[in-house]
Amino acid sequence: MNDIYILVGKLRPNFIEVARSYTNDVTILDDTVQELMLYFLQMNPDTLRSIHDKDGEIGILKYGNVALGRMFKSPRSKYYYKYTKYYTHVKTNEYPIAHVVEDNRHIDLYQKIDNEVAKMYWYDRDIYYMYYNPEKETLDTLAKKTGISRNSLFTTIDNVRKKLINKLKDE
Repeated sequence: MNDIYILVGKLRPNFIEVARSYTNDVTILDDTVQELMLYFLQMNPDTLRSIHDKDGEIGILKYGNVALGRMFKSPRSKYYYKYTKYYTHVKTNEYPIAHVVEDNRHIDLYQKIDNEVAKMYWYDRDIYYMYYNPEKETLDTLAKKTGISRNSLFTTIDNVRKKLINKLKDE
């Protein structure tokens, strides 16, 4: 298998060129290609071996091209969850985060968010604060800790976000 992994590493410049067809941002290029390399390392070795045995270097290139396309286009890809989804919401401030203050310009906004959350029903408020805490809890870990279903937690947090967005855009 090492020979195939070495080949995948040598194809990195080719994958960067493929990623360049989706974006010119160097950071995004590096992140997606690195995620692709990780994808190859984590995939079933038998599957990777069969792709290589069937089509050689061309097969690995084609498979990598399809995987890169999915990373950029599919909201269900690991890349989307790790990078795109998070950074899109951070850049647009679509989802307020009450407990993270990175610069002084947003202190007023965070104070308004905290004030609005404090006025909400206790259940909504507590779930929101459990999710947006410094430990960065995930919905799965919160569900295990609280015994509340993941879907119920998601719905509650999403409703609180929507209420906050509507309330704060009026001001």
